Amino acid sequence: MSKIKPSKGAPYARIMGVGGYRPTRVVPNEVILETIDSSDEWIRSRSGIATRHWASEEETVSAMSVEAAGKAVADAGITPEQIGAVIVSTVSHFKQTPAIATEIAHRVGAGKPAAFDISAGCAGFGYGLTLAKGMIVEGSAEYVLVIGVERLSDLTDLTDRATAFLFGDGAGAVIVGPSQVPAIGPTVWGSEGDKSETIKQTVSWTDYRPGDAKFPAITQEGQAVFRWAVFEMAKVAQQALDAAGIAPEDLDVFIPHQANMRIIDSMVKTLKLPESVTVARDVETTGNTSAASIPLAMERLLATGQAKSGDTALVIGFGAGLVYAATVVTLP
Repeated sequence: MSKIKPSKGAPYARIMGVGGYRPTRVVPNEVILETIDSSDEWIRSRSGIATRHWASEEETVSAMSVEAAGKAVADAGITPEQIGAVIVSTVSHFKQTPAIATEIAHRVGAGKPAAFDISAGCAGFGYGLTLAKGMIVEGSAEYVLVIGVERLSDLTDLTDRATAFLFGDGAGAVIVGPSQVPAIGPTVWGSEGDKSETIKQTVSWTDYRPGDAKFPAITQEGQAVFRWAVFEMAKVAQQALDAAGIAPEDLDVFIPHQANMRIIDSMVKTLKLPESVTVARDVETTGNTSAASIPLAMERLLATGQAKSGDTALVIGFGAGLVYAATVVTLP
């Protein structure tokens, strides 16, 4: 019997560079109030959101991704030709085939890398990061471009008082590459399919096709999602810290999915994070951008000096599925 030759990859992987793109148009709560019966005070108190970015017709999923990817490549100090794989997490690219990752790879100038899309909602960045780490350690790619990108304004029902104010658009990207020391910890991830109806698309595309249904939008059971995120996801975050061997007092930065300021603050309290930990609160000005939220928040913290290269950060994404993914990383 023939023996398969073992793969030879890097001993570890790390995030080498990060980039983000936020659409030009900034939408304040006052615009949302034109279609729902609410108030700026209520929206801020329930979500912490003051503004969000909405994409123009030209700011497509592909265009935003290319902008974010270009910044990540430059930040990592590599050339596009060195990218061996492209992973794109999105739920708002409406062409099921081909994968948008192939177009993005071409537009970035990556040559002929492996390229594919994943759908893991707000946990998508964590899923992509874990896949990228595996590729590098296995030896199937030296550098992997991971992108989280959404145009959730296309899936927002502006008459739904529970969700009209939540969502924003944008793209965040990282380059994952080889490392001689551990810089991406073990991933704690999973799903709770019994709660699959908690966050969902209102109708399928086949239901919409005959014209008998409204254009699909994202809907959610707000209170159920809040309770799950606050109580269950804090446990997952703690498991990720334990798996990485990091105590809360050793943590520099906490970057949770930017779903809701109340969820973020509650998780900080439950995890008993010290005041010295920098907490990402990008949701205030960016809204919930699903798969893009973690890399966008990471990029902003580094760009504004609130975090620095080499900091130890806990990242956790959670959302529709219900799915989740948490890990500890060293910031680029």
